Amino acid sequence: MVLVDIPGSKSITARALFLAAAADGVTTLHRPLRSDDTEGFAEGLTRLGYRVGRTPDAWQIDGRPQGPALAEADVFCRDGATTARFLPALAAAGHGVYRFDASPQMRRRPLLPLTRALRDLGVDLRHEEAEGHHPLTVRAAGVEGGEVVLDAGQSSQYLTALLLLGPLTRTGLRITVTDLVSVPYVEITLAMMRAFGVEVGREGNTYVVPPDGYRATTYAIEPDASTASYFFAAAALTGGEVTVPGLGEGALQGDLGFVEVLRRMGARVDVGADRTTVAGTGELHGVTVNMRDISDTMPTLAALAPFATGPVRIEDVANTRVKECDRLEACAENLRRLGVEVATGPDWIEIRPDADGSRAGGAPTGADIKTCGDHRIVMSFAVTGLRVPGISFDDPGCVRKTFPGFHEAFGELAKALRKDVEG
Repeated sequence: MVLVDIPGSKSITARALFLAAAADGVTTLHRPLRSDDTEGFAEGLTRLGYRVGRTPDAWQIDGRPQGPALAEADVFCRDGATTARFLPALAAAGHGVYRFDASPQMRRRPLLPLTRALRDLGVDLRHEEAEGHHPLTVRAAGVEGGEVVLDAGQSSQYLTALLLLGPLTRTGLRITVTDLVSVPYVEITLAMMRAFGVEVGREGNTYVVPPDGYRATTYAIEPDASTASYFFAAAALTGGEVTVPGLGEGALQGDLGFVEVLRRMGARVDVGADRTTVAGTGELHGVTVNMRDISDTMPTLAALAPFATGPVRIEDVANTRVKECDRLEACAENLRRLGVEVATGPDWIEIRPDADGSRAGGAPTGADIKTCGDHRIVMSFAVTGLRVPGISFDDPGCVRKTFPGFHEAFGELAKALRKDVEG
């Protein structure tokens, strides 16, 4: 068995930084993820005038329920979607002029459902170039609150941004959602708001957020379940056994549900109170799976699929087309580079492996993976590389977005799994 220490969750770290900044008092975050995305979020808070103290294992944030300390700021959100979507909502609760911009990759990603909702709430928000995209300027004068309708069918982050803003408004929010993807991420938000002293109500498709304000606290960040998926997939593929401490039955992150997909494919899975173990059995079955709620792990399954005994079909993942890249198309293109037969549709991908060597194309062969600057494409196809020699990446360094030390950690895992299997 191989024990793997996974860095803290990106999603939880970003939410915790927002909540800490909005809370009354000083919050300490233990084991936050240190990556380009989360460092960018912390830097954004500093630019807005919040005090963020950082040590290797903990960050301390002085909260300001009244909003940013500065009356004017310019924030660069890098590649971070949570930074680019959450910080304008936080700034709207203050008083001042705040400009936000982002990398070319993040500029391409959509914002309009969120910015439209903020405007409906009376926020003076202007897109400087393309409507619905960065850069944008918020002329903030606080947010009164009230009712708003939101389409979160592209990204649950739109809803999370409004939920997090709600307790900072003067009268609270009633958010009616017409469509919603990645529901488990919203559940993370609600649970974390509760930890900071706010209970959100629910009336059908309407979320009722009281104007109670947040209380500072001490909060521990659990390991990142999306990152853990690559290590669990490695165990299923090689016949080894991997245990991740800190992720178990009480985990907030829905992406831990990826291990249930591995169970359906034939792996042995044990989810304990505070740890999860996956062991390969020497066989991976084909599967059809709806991954709407755990779509960040879609590339992991796609990269594992060529080694199944039958087709692997992944459905209801249209939202993966508007991530760091069009992940559905990126997975299809790279699998074809490896010689794997793939079919795609608007919201699905089907991988047809050559499990018995009968197809003319033969088994997957090495190739240079086109990463599209997307960390999840790199980390997913690193799993494929455990069985296919000659895989390389045109931009291996883009893993710094969420896991700067991924290549070293995955290399160590590969060595440990070989010993595990041989033993």
